[in-house]
Amino acid sequence: MKKYILFLILTVPLSVFPLNAQTKKYPADVEEKIRLVENNLAGWVQAGNNDTWSLAERMKKYNINGVSIAVIHNYQVEWARGYGFADVSENRPVTETTLFQAASISKSLNGVGVLRLVQEKKLDLNTDINKYLVTWKFPYDEKSNNKKITLANLLSHTAGLTIHGFPGYAKGESLPTLPQILDGQKPANTEAVRSSAEPGKSVDYSGGGVTISQLIVMDITQQPYDIFMQKNVLDPLGMTSSSYTQPPPESKKELLATGYRADGKEVPGKFHIYPEQAAAGLWTNPGDLCRYIIETQLSWQGKSSKVLTPETTRLRLTPVLEDAALGTFVNSRVTGSLKYFNHNGGNEGFQCTAIGCRDNGEGVVIMTNSDNGSLIYEEIANSVATVYHWKDYYLPEIKKVVNLDSSLLDKYAGKYDLAGRKAIFKKSDNGLSINVLGDLFWKVYFTSDSDFFIREYRGFLRFQTDKDNKVTGFRFNGMTAKKVE
Repeated sequence: MKKYILFLILTVPLSVFPLNAQTKKYPADVEEKIRLVENNLAGWVQAGNNDTWSLAERMKKYNINGVSIAVIHNYQVEWARGYGFADVSENRPVTETTLFQAASISKSLNGVGVLRLVQEKKLDLNTDINKYLVTWKFPYDEKSNNKKITLANLLSHTAGLTIHGFPGYAKGESLPTLPQILDGQKPANTEAVRSSAEPGKSVDYSGGGVTISQLIVMDITQQPYDIFMQKNVLDPLGMTSSSYTQPPPESKKELLATGYRADGKEVPGKFHIYPEQAAAGLWTNPGDLCRYIIETQLSWQGKSSKVLTPETTRLRLTPVLEDAALGTFVNSRVTGSLKYFNHNGGNEGFQCTAIGCRDNGEGVVIMTNSDNGSLIYEEIANSVATVYHWKDYYLPEIKKVVNLDSSLLDKYAGKYDLAGRKAIFKKSDNGLSINVLGDLFWKVYFTSDSDFFIREYRGFLRFQTDKDNKVTGFRFNGMTAKKVE
């Protein structure tokens, strides 16, 4: 995903941190790698000698109940392991078979499904979507500037459409049809999916656009979306534990992780339901997602075609604009270095990431049942990249921290408004810390009298003053927060 919630509120309680009794044991050399991964988590910045942590420490710090990890090495799943709890109240641990909501990673598998239909000549990537839509038509207006939206636009987020993501529906709520979702009609809980810009000009992440592609699949195949995806994508990939069925079948109840909100409470009904299946509806585990990554890697190399031919896979992994490809993002950390295809995901109570190297057989999938999971999965990925010697992947920013005079910290302390979210800077004996709602304060590290960073979120921050040297606010990655108290 290209856009994320600015700060995540961290208040989920963690009980005991278990290394589950049913954990599979691996050969000694693999167990040593697992131990190293578990004990070398690292963030985006390094500013001292003690900038690595253990998985147990970070789960406790960020109050994350459950984590599941699977690592790909040389085109094979080398290991998969669960940590913590799938459900705290049931005392049910995470295992390698625990199912999580894949959230927006669902879009990557959706891309595979759509391209299978393209491969079979049932769809064309560059044709007006209204040629394929039967049960609903996209209402073009002047914002599209007389340009037609294509499937390639939908899959690459270049269609210029609204609706970034979906909140899902609590159990017991009425579920809307796809046309109701796309038109923003009750019981849909989001606005209509409409043009916000001319297609093809920019990458504007849109779960709404991906939902249109779901309806196209259903209209063309005359099948329920989850049935088509199971038969034509998931099962051929060997993802036999995974499903797009919403809500998930009762038979899988004991495998489902419970989602936890940032305030420490279970998501009502344990998880939300997503009729927007292509955008957010996949239930899976890291091992199954690794099978998708490995098949993509082998197909790119011309060595496999379980679902897509190598030619179609290369098309899917070719960016349409910037790093946005067809259902995934493709980039490298250093110009000219190895390229990685990846997708992050975030549903109510779940955060996850899936990363595969396009040019070799390395990768990792990390899934959590916490709204705070994005604060840990990047650190885990950095640890895996370090232990497995991924070339040019983990490249931390090196910063020198300076101490400020207490009187300057007094000036910065106070309340700020950042895009409607309240930010509070508090001075204590340990310096300055920041809180964005919730109860947890994050330490502020200064690199000059006005420039600062926090370890929990990558970004450039700077306090601002007026001509009278009065603090007026702070800048964050191009946005300005105004001081209000």
